[in-house]
Parts: sequence; C-alpha cells; structure tokens
Amino acid sequence: MTALDTRTPAQRPPTTSGPDRPPRRRRGRLGGTNWILTTVLAIASLTVLVPLFVTVAMAFKTSAQSVDGNALSLPNPFNPASFAEAWQLTRFPVSFSVSLGVAALTVVATLLLSSFASYAIVRNWHRRFFRWSFVYLLAAMFLPFPVIALPQIKLTAEIGLDNPFGVGILHAMFQLSFSVLLYSAYLRSIPVELEESARIDGASTWQIFWQIILPLLAPMNATVGIFAFLASWNDFMLPSLITADPTLQTLPVVQNIFQSKFGTNYNVAFASYLMAMAPTIIVYLFAQRWVISGVTQGAVKN
Repeated sequence: MTALDTRTPAQRPPTTSGPDRPPRRRRGRLGGTNWILTTVLAIASLTVLVPLFVTVAMAFKTSAQSVDGNALSLPNPFNPASFAEAWQLTRFPVSFSVSLGVAALTVVATLLLSSFASYAIVRNWHRRFFRWSFVYLLAAMFLPFPVIALPQIKLTAEIGLDNPFGVGILHAMFQLSFSVLLYSAYLRSIPVELEESARIDGASTWQIFWQIILPLLAPMNATVGIFAFLASWNDFMLPSLITADPTLQTLPVVQNIFQSKFGTNYNVAFASYLMAMAPTIIVYLFAQRWVISGVTQGAVKN
C-alpha cells in the first residue's frame, strides 16, 4: 500500500512538468539582453562620440601636434592656449552674445506663436478656415529655402530688419510649421473636460490657455524649444545672408570669416568649435528632463 503524502504544496519539491513547472530561460540571450540592438546602438554612439573626442583632443593640442596626422592621439603636452587665441580671433564675447540673443528670441517667439496657433487650430478643427490654415502651415515645410532666400534678403533690407533681430524673427517663422505639427498632435491628447470644467467656473479662453493648457504643454515646450534653439544656434546660411553688419554676426558665420586666419592651426579651429558647441550641450542637458510623456495621465477621473 502506498503511503499518503501529507506534505503541504509549499513543502513539496517543484515538479518538472505541468503548469507549476518553472519557465525555461531562452537560449541565445543572456539575461534578456538583445545583443543585436545593443551592437547597433553602440556603433551609432561611436559615430557621435568619436568626432566629439577628436574635437576635444585637437582643441588641447599644440600646432605641431595637430598636424601630425594622428587625430585620435591624446594631447601631449596639454595646451589650453588655443582657447585664448580662438577667443580673440572670433571676438567670442560679442559673437556669443549675438548668437545667444538670436537663439533666445527664436525660442520665445516659436513657443508663443506655435502654441497659440496650434491651440486655435485644434479646438476649432470643425471650422474650415482652421483646417486649411493647418494645411497651409504644413505646406510651408516643403518649400526649399533657396527659393525664398532672395525675397527674404530684399524684404528685410527694405524694412530695416537686416540685423540679428530680423534673423531671430525669420528663424521663428521657419520653425513655425514643424512646431505647429508637434503641438497639434500633443494638444489632441489633452482632455477637453479640463477646459469645460474651467469654463463652468467662469474662466475665459485666455485664462484657460495660460493657467491650464500651457502648464500641460511643458514637455512639448521643452521639445520644441530644444529644436528651435539648435536650429537657430547652428544656422549659418540665414545670418550670413540677412545681417548687413559683419560685427554683429553669429558664431557660425564668425568662425567661417576667421577660417583663413586659422590656416593650419587646427587646434585653434577646434577650440573655437568646442566653445560654440558647449551651449547646445548644456541646454540639452538641462532641458531634456522635461521631455517626458504622460503628463496628463490621471488629470481626469474616469
């Protein structure tokens, strides 16, 4: 006669078959790591990190070491004097201030105009005028800049905007189409019930936008602001064509003007590039934490 097993299920050893069998680990994957995707991401990262390393290394080399043909070598001796020379050649404080002012004007104008236009379009989508306005703005994305370059130069010169202020306005206008596209997609995810509740409490459309909609747009504001800042800060073509005074040029244009003065002093050129690139990295590091999703989750009770 077989003895009865009086042990509880928790005391019994795990079986090797049936529904209680522990899952098997998949072969070919260690700890769930996707090695193919990891390899692709590592190669993609190298395409950014290697040029950045070369830029930093060349900026701290001497003139003789910068032309030895080995761009990946470390600076020996360490030479920070290249930054002082680049500071003087490019008139860095002036050109940096001009670039910063143009970029700030571009970001502020882009955020305000794009959010205003997108909110009006999305909340009045049932009206034909707003639908066609959205199509009109998107169509501007397919208009190449060389087609409108000459008219822009003539117009800005005639109305007195051939200066950094005019460059900032044009940068904001060229960013408007893409920014409206991003804002419109995001605004459609914000529940209309939030606005209806505010209207019941007596809030006007202006109060609803500034006190409810704009705070909810914080992640998209960061995204659009980053795109606008990078596009304005790195732009070379528009400032070089619009700004009439060479002493009020932005950093990319100034670096091109003084390129002949660098000659074979690649260390000075790379030091100048590194100083111009630093603000974009700082802005991204501080602003990327706001680029999050799901800011409206839980805002409305179901």
